[in-house]
This record gives sequence, C-alpha cells and structure tokens, in this order.
Amino acid sequence: MKLLVLNGPNLNLLGEREPGIYGAASLADIEAECQAFVSTFGSSVRFEQSNHEGGLVDALHGARHDTDGVVLNAGAYTHTSIALRDAISATRLPVIELHLSNTHAREEFRHTSMIAAVVVGIIQGFGADGYPLALRALHQHLSKK
Repeated sequence: MKLLVLNGPNLNLLGEREPGIYGAASLADIEAECQAFVSTFGSSVRFEQSNHEGGLVDALHGARHDTDGVVLNAGAYTHTSIALRDAISATRLPVIELHLSNTHAREEFRHTSMIAAVVVGIIQGFGADGYPLALRALHQHLSKK
C-alpha cells in the first residue's frame, strides 16, 4: 500500500510555530515516526509539503496514478479552498483530513471545512499523534476495499 501525507501552508514551521497550539515536534520528526509506523503494516509513505494551494492540487493530481490514499493536513486552506475540494473529488483517492489542533475549539472561521464533504473522515486535536492515527485509519479503510 502506497500512502501520501500531504501538508499545507506553514506546516514546514512545525516545532517553531506556536508550539502551544501545534506542539514541539518538527515535520521531520513526524515524518520519521510515520515511516516507522507504516512499516509495521507493510506499507510505504511519502511526505510532501507546500505553502501554495496550487502545489497541493498538483500533488493530489500527481498521486492519482501511484498512490492508494492520502492523509491531508491542508492547514488554513481547509477553510478556504474549493480548488482542493475539487482536486480530491477529481482524483477519487480516499483522503483523511487531519488537523493538529481541534479546529472547533478555535476561532469561528476554523469551524468550517471546505473539504470535509469529500473526505473519508477527519482526525483532529491530537497533535502530532494524529498522523499515525490518520495513517492507521486510512490503512484500515483501504484494507476493507
């Protein structure tokens, strides 16, 4: 099983950016943990990150031929991007929406997800631990197909 973890804007600053909200783990720390985790169930995972909406759309388009499923932390684009929603729908890849923080416990504008209706499920509020949770959920979803 080939999985993609796709991270959106400002997630390259994890470990430095607002650690009280997003935690102390860097994106490299999370990637290393996820690589080890998915190897326990015989899958592979690759990571991509872009601060640009079009870069995320391109990554989803590129994944449609060689990837079984996606964990997407779209960051702020979750709340604004119809383009990401359309890309998820167009690729027909199963996608798990992921957030480090509980978006419903934050500012009102973070309560709405533009992509929620086209993803398999949502994991949020567990910090860096959400990544392996999302990968496990995605693996289980794909195994049932």
